[in-house]
Amino acid sequence: MAIIKPFCAIRPKEGLEQKIAALPYDVYNRAEAKKEVEKEPMSFLNIDRPETWFDDDTDIYADTVYKKAAQILWERIHSGQFVQETTPCYYIYELTMNQRSQTGIAACASVDDYLNNIIKKHENTREDKEIDRVRHVDTCEAQTGPIFLAYKANQAINKQVELTKKEKCLYDFTTSDQVTHRVWVINSQESIEIITSAFKKINSIYIADGHHRCASAVKVSLMRREQNPDFKGDEEFNFFLSVLFPDEELMIMDYNRVVKDLNGLSEEEFLKEVNKKFLVEKQTDNLNSELRKPEKKGVISMYLNNSWYSLIVKEELLSQDPVEGLDVSILQNNLLAPILGILDPKSDKRIDFVGGIRGLAELERRVKTDCKVAFSMYPTLIEELFEVSDAGLLMPPKSTWFEPKLRSGLFIHSIKQELCCKDK
Repeated sequence: MAIIKPFCAIRPKEGLEQKIAALPYDVYNRAEAKKEVEKEPMSFLNIDRPETWFDDDTDIYADTVYKKAAQILWERIHSGQFVQETTPCYYIYELTMNQRSQTGIAACASVDDYLNNIIKKHENTREDKEIDRVRHVDTCEAQTGPIFLAYKANQAINKQVELTKKEKCLYDFTTSDQVTHRVWVINSQESIEIITSAFKKINSIYIADGHHRCASAVKVSLMRREQNPDFKGDEEFNFFLSVLFPDEELMIMDYNRVVKDLNGLSEEEFLKEVNKKFLVEKQTDNLNSELRKPEKKGVISMYLNNSWYSLIVKEELLSQDPVEGLDVSILQNNLLAPILGILDPKSDKRIDFVGGIRGLAELERRVKTDCKVAFSMYPTLIEELFEVSDAGLLMPPKSTWFEPKLRSGLFIHSIKQELCCKDK
C-alpha cells in the first residue's frame, strides 16, 4: 500500500515560471551552470547550484555555499517570486517533447515506503553525491528537485488526470530545448481522495530517476526524526517531493558507451575477439547514422574506425536473470570486461557514457576525437526496470536515460515545521 499525499507546494508566481524552471542540478557541470544563471538570473540553478554565486576557486561543498542556497531561496519566496498554497493539492505535470507527451502527478511520497521497499530502487548511490544533497535539503529546509517515480497505470488515477486536463492550466510554457511544460492544480477534495485511495491499492512504486535526491531526502528525514523523538509521522520531513508517472506513458532512451582505447589490441585482434562472443555484421546500407541504432533487444551497434557493425548476441549469452539478461549487462560481461579490460565501469576512466538524447552522431564524434570505439544500446524497457526492482536487484551503472527531464523550481516542498497548510 503506497502512501501518496497532496501538499502545499511553494511554486513560481504565475508569469515567472518560465524564468525560474531549470533542468536538474546534476545535468550541468560548474561552468555550464554558471553560464545558465548568467543568461537567466532568476533560474532555479541559482539555488540548486549555489556555487554559481561564488568565484571558481570556492569549494562547492563549503558551508557558506549551502547557506547561500537557503538565503536566496527564502529571500525569493518572501519577495513574492513564489507563492504557497494554503490547502494541500495535487498537481498534474505534463511534458511534451517531439510531439510525445507524458503526464504525472506532483505529490509527496512516504519516507517509510522507501524504507519498507514499497518504493523500490534499481541502482546504487554514491556517498559523496548523497552528502551534497543531504546538506542542501537540510540547510534549505526544503526539497527543491522532484524524484521521478513510476507506477503501473491505474484507471481511477488516469480518469482524474484526464478530467483535470480539460480545465484551464496554471502554467503553459516551452523551454529552450523545445519541451512544453503544462501544470494544473487539483484542489477538489473529492478528486484528492480518489487519487489518494487509488495509490493505496498500488503495492509497488519505482524510482525511475533521482536515486540520489531520494536517498538524501530520506536521510534528512531520519536526521529530523532523531532530533524530534516524539514525531507523529505526519510531519512534512516524513515525505519527499515526487512526480509519479504511469508506466504506459514513459519512454526510456538508450544509454550508450564510448571507450578510449582497445586495451592494447589492434583493430583486427579486437574484432577477432568480439567474434567469439557475438555474430558481427558490418553495416553498409544506411548513410543516416540514426538508422544505425539497434532495432531490437539482443542487438548492439558498434562504431569502429568509421564503420558501423551489428553485434548480435549469441543464444548462449542470453539469460532469464533480470540483471544478467539486460543488453547492458551482456555487453559489460562479454566485451567490456574480458576484451577491453573495463572491470568497474563506475570508476574506470577509459569508459564514458552518452545519453541517447545526443544521438549517434555524438558517438561518431567521440570516436573521431578522443575514443576508439562506441556502442549504441537498445533502450532498457520499463518492464525490465520493474522486474529488476521487484527482484531486489540493481542494474549496471547508466542503464536508463529518461527524457524529458523534470524541471526544478516548479514545485518546492518545505520541511519547515512552522510552514504548514491551514487544512493540514
